[in-house]
Parts: sequence; C-alpha cells; structure tokens
Amino acid sequence: MEENQLMESGVSQLNSNAFFIDPVRILNRSYTRFRVSPSTYYSRFFDSLNSAQSPKASEDFRKGKRKRKKKIQSLNEREQIADRRHQEVKPFLLKAHEALLEATDLLKVLRNLRNDGCAVGECKELSKETSELSFMELGGVWQAPLYEIVLNYQQDDKTLQNGGSPLAQSIEQRETPVFNNLVANEGSYDIEAELFNHKYIIPKRSCFYMSDMQQIDSLIPAGSDCGFNLIVIDPPWENGSARQKVRYPTLPSRYFLSLPVKQLCHTAGALVALWVTNREKLRDFVENDLFPKWGVTYAASFYWLKVKANGMLTGELDLFHHRPYECLLLGYCDGKDTHSGNLTRSNPIPDNRVFISVPGDYSRKPPIGELLSCNFFLIHMD
Repeated sequence: MEENQLMESGVSQLNSNAFFIDPVRILNRSYTRFRVSPSTYYSRFFDSLNSAQSPKASEDFRKGKRKRKKKIQSLNEREQIADRRHQEVKPFLLKAHEALLEATDLLKVLRNLRNDGCAVGECKELSKETSELSFMELGGVWQAPLYEIVLNYQQDDKTLQNGGSPLAQSIEQRETPVFNNLVANEGSYDIEAELFNHKYIIPKRSCFYMSDMQQIDSLIPAGSDCGFNLIVIDPPWENGSARQKVRYPTLPSRYFLSLPVKQLCHTAGALVALWVTNREKLRDFVENDLFPKWGVTYAASFYWLKVKANGMLTGELDLFHHRPYECLLLGYCDGKDTHSGNLTRSNPIPDNRVFISVPGDYSRKPPIGELLSCNFFLIHMD
C-alpha cells in the first residue's frame, strides 16, 4: 500500500501523523520531456557502507557512535527552552521513524531511490552542470538589469495535428530580461532556457522572479484577487554551518521584516509556511517580531525528519546543535475580503505533522508547495 502511494504521487502515508516523500517523483510530475535525475538529486547519504547496514530503532541510533562521553555543560536559558521544544516533539519524531522502519516494502524502495528511474517516456535527464553559475554574484553587479535569458520554445509546445501527434519540431526563441522580471512558462510543456552558456529547464505552468529584496515589491499583484493563497519562504538565515561551508550568503534576521507578505496574499487570505532553523533565538524572533510584522497568525509546526538510504537517521536525534530535522512553521495571513469567510481557515491544521525524506544537496528543502496547497498534509487520509 505504502509502495503504491509512493510510486503514484511521491508521497506515502506511514500513519495518521507521518509521511514519507520522494522529492524526485514529486518534481518529475512537473516535467514532460525532461526528468530530474535521482542519482544527481540524492548526492548524499547513499554510500555503500550505510546502504548495507540494517536499520535500527531511533532510540538505539546513538549507541556506539561516541566512545567517549563529552563533558556535560549546563544549558543557558535559551538553550533550555530549545531543549523543552525538542523534548515535546521528540515522541512524534520517534513514532514517525518507527513507522518508517516497520514499512519493509517501503524500505526496499528507499534503498533504490538513487538508481530509480521515472516513467516519463523518452525524456532527457536533468543533470547537474559541471560549473555552477552564481546568481547572487551575477545579480550584484550594475549590469544585472541588462542581462537577458533566451527561452527556446519547440513548435510542438503549441501546435498539434488533429490526431494529437506533434508536428515537425522547430525552435522559436524569445529573449527576455532575467532580473526584475517575471519569467514565465505558461504552456503545458517544459521549455529550455539559456543564460551565459548555461542551460536550464523551466517546468510547465511555472515562473520565477529573480531580483534582490529591494525590488521584491514588484511581485505585489495589481489586484488583491490575483495574490497568492500559499506562500512558502526559505530565508537565508544566519547560521554557523552555512558560514563555515560558504555555501550561500546569509542575511541578518531583521532584513526579512520588510518582506511584503501581507500585500502578496490573496484577498481571501493565505497559508504561510516558513522554514526555520532549530535556534531558539530565531524562533523567538519569528513568533514575537516577524509573524506579527507580516500579519501572520501562527497555526502549527511541521517537521522534516532526514534519513539515509537504509532508513537510519542522518544524525543523533538528541545531538543539541546538529539534530536530524528541520521545522516548518505554518500560519494564516488574513485577506482583505471580510466576506470571504477566511477560506484558508476552512480546514484547521493539525500540529506536529512529520514528513520524512532522504535529503538532497546541502540546504535544499523538499518540494512541499503542491502538497500544502492540496491539503495533503492538512487532512487525515483514509
């Protein structure tokens, strides 16, 4: 049952409160001619040693990991609050992990995720480029507003024969500004794009807006009925790991106070999902400063539990500074239409939902936008 669910949707329900998700399958539902490569997405936690080991129960995971006990240090006030949060959610995480370990058929699929093909027909594989293009650096130069991206439309994206088969392929190219401009693919097929000799794929019916925070107001819709009913935000929070690994530039928390979340919402309101780290200082900032500034009312917390290819956690559950889970805070942003009945609140959100997956590249979050928008996580499935 769990295996069939995973194959069809990329999501498998483990119990009433926990789910396993395969980001690759979820992403590939958005592509037509192309597909995300599992071997590229799952670039970590698939070494042969870990795959050969047998999974153990969560509470036994830390045994044998450290031969020498570290000197126990007293926690300061913030750390004590963070530890209490952890102890409150720990039973939900353990129960979710145990449900995964009991799903033997699903564990077999899990071990083969990296080598698993996707039934997308004769599709090209989306592979990671040998040289990455840093958009942060690219957007920081004065020429940024002058840069253009080339969109390559195939004629069969638009024109079909009466029988439904595509006509002879020909390429139609369009050039459009890439910065401070909404680049959209409104069609039903993927399109290829080129920028500085790098190739990208824009999925069907998708768009992106590349800019800096000073220009974010350009995303505010002209009419509130054209706003967003789901907003997922993953800010580049300041944290020691990102700084040490120099993976991406970060910003102080106060910078995110200026995000116009209220103005981006649909007139009927919106569900706002915010990724946060496990730092108590940050949680305090979100609850007491950021959400009130955005006009967001806290509703629930979801947790992303990270596992390896054999089902074991990626780290010790009780390790204070490197816990194998991240938190997604959910809240409501009421719309301006007082007669709408606050449509976003029609289904109360259950608290402490847990979704499990094998992580992709560093700091890459699993794609949960569609799942949240269709209430996959928000209602019980029979």
